[in-house]
Amino acid sequence: MNLTVTSRGRQFDRLGLMYLGDVEVFRTSTAEPTADGIIWTYVKEMQQFNSLWKENQKIIFDLGNLIDSTYTGIYNTTLTATFFTIPGSSATADVILPISAMKSGVDQGSAFQIPAQNASVSYTLPRNVNRAVVSLLACGQSTEEFWYSNVLSSEENTFAASTGALYGGSPWREVQLLIDGQLVGVSWPFPIIFTGGIVPGFWRPIVGIDAFDLREHEIDITALLPMILDGDSHMFEIRVASLNDDGAGRAILADTPGSYWVVSGKIFLFLDASGGVTMGSKPVIDTPPPRFTLSSIITQNSTGANETLTYSVAASREISIMSTVESASGSKPATWTQRLSYNNFNALTGQGLVQLTIQSTNGSDVACSGYANTYSYPLNVNSSYYLPPNGALSLNGSITRGLDFNVYGPSVIPSGIQTFNETSLSIFAVGGRTSPQATQISGLPLFSAALLSTTQSGTAEYYSSPNVSYSFGSMEQDFSFRGAAVGAPGETFELYSRHVKAVNTTIVEDSQNLVGQTFNIPSGTSGEGTLLQSDMGTNPRDILGRGPR
Repeated sequence: MNLTVTSRGRQFDRLGLMYLGDVEVFRTSTAEPTADGIIWTYVKEMQQFNSLWKENQKIIFDLGNLIDSTYTGIYNTTLTATFFTIPGSSATADVILPISAMKSGVDQGSAFQIPAQNASVSYTLPRNVNRAVVSLLACGQSTEEFWYSNVLSSEENTFAASTGALYGGSPWREVQLLIDGQLVGVSWPFPIIFTGGIVPGFWRPIVGIDAFDLREHEIDITALLPMILDGDSHMFEIRVASLNDDGAGRAILADTPGSYWVVSGKIFLFLDASGGVTMGSKPVIDTPPPRFTLSSIITQNSTGANETLTYSVAASREISIMSTVESASGSKPATWTQRLSYNNFNALTGQGLVQLTIQSTNGSDVACSGYANTYSYPLNVNSSYYLPPNGALSLNGSITRGLDFNVYGPSVIPSGIQTFNETSLSIFAVGGRTSPQATQISGLPLFSAALLSTTQSGTAEYYSSPNVSYSFGSMEQDFSFRGAAVGAPGETFELYSRHVKAVNTTIVEDSQNLVGQTFNIPSGTSGEGTLLQSDMGTNPRDILGRGPR
């Protein structure tokens, strides 16, 4: 699927969601346009939705926008689908069911908004399922966009007398999957930063990690098949949890976060031949609550006013589900395990005008199918704002962040390694004829794992006054994609890497390597700063997510 977008004028970043009927298949966001106009293209693999493409579908692309005399940027979008066959390609799900609000019948997007909506659906599943996986999509908006910088609930009013109330609920979030009210898997979300996030100059033209394709999290529920294939209806629910604390270092889970989170899910079902009935032993479900360690310190200045707030949250969780599944494919042990750890440190100084956030999240998921996922995402953000007496606004920031995401075995969401495993394919033209295309790459083994690692590091500043707005910024990104050979997971091959650096909207360094071949992309000349046509407003609390006006 190719998404190409053009825009010119002033506009905020916007969230875009694509559906096939009620099933969300692509979540993206927009770049912020300039007066001269911008264009970008994103290409996404869609083979995981083969069972949906085999039927007539209503395509809904939900890209909310505001057009008026101030915000003039219209997003002109073009979606192009290219269909092709891959001989011997891996199996995809036979049935895909949405966990969504199911509003395609009235031509609307179907994602839930939490906490305003109860994100649940009920299904009676076919009884011949031999493997089942749920994918979750979730991102915070509005007061939850910068959830990783939120304060403990007991300290929301630390700077109420100076800079105002802060957003609470702690800087920890958990996206949960429940079946019939029983927790069966979680996702500790990656901190998405959209193209207007923190300081706009960071993201011109390099966008934040995953901002153009928000990543889904897989939860294997095969071990639960003996419980949910009984011919009865079962409820699938998505929740987002935060923390409530008592101000004395103790916290409990709160299943009502701030406003708001956009969530949806999909149930991928792999079937045996019709007529079979899958049974098995009663699942043993072990989902103890997370373990938390909290601390915070408030200091005062010479006048007695609160001057600084430092706080930290550490969390860990383990989940284990086991059963035996008996299907037409045979009897097999079925398991799902998750182990996660999290650390967050925040320091607010200058009565809330300066904030440092240091966070790390690590996890591993393992399923009986051979699927495993290990992931790590560190984040270090320093931001400050200043309000001169002339009604202007000044923002400054620095950021270092990363994502390590390793996928082993049969994932339902393509990991990217499939491209290097295929040796031939046939592209279907619009007229229906095929055009064979050889894609053999010599010297490479068959891969069973995809190992992705990327980092971003940058600085930026922004200034806005009643007469002019501008932003300076630099961003540097390194990206590495490796494959692990079948039968030798310790033997890895670098398949693609890229180093790119932008200064004041201009790419000044760009080199790529594809399977040993290096490509140096011509670079431009660094600019002197960018006159911004996208009016960010003059309220830094909205921009930085520090709290309500």
